[in-house]
Amino acid sequence: MEEQILGFIAGILTTVAVLPQLVKSWMTKKVMDISPFMFVLLLGGVGLWVIYGIIKNDYPIILTNGISFLLNSSMLLLMLLYKSKD
Repeated sequence: MEEQILGFIAGILTTVAVLPQLVKSWMTKKVMDISPFMFVLLLGGVGLWVIYGIIKNDYPIILTNGISFLLNSSMLLLMLLYKSKD
């Protein structure tokens, strides 16, 4: 049980790390200095973590990386929408 708590805390911290950039990009509609390639790599990584979590039946990994995948996908979408406006 303690391992799952540790897993959730670690996952929450890494998941929310993208929120400040996501909110700033959404509010300013500026994404000029953000690398889409980095977010594609990040999506690949968290996507694989979700698959790993499913294989291991590890809910902290599945949940936090699933949310991270959605947030980072949102950031990539904002980059695609706003890149031409920069």
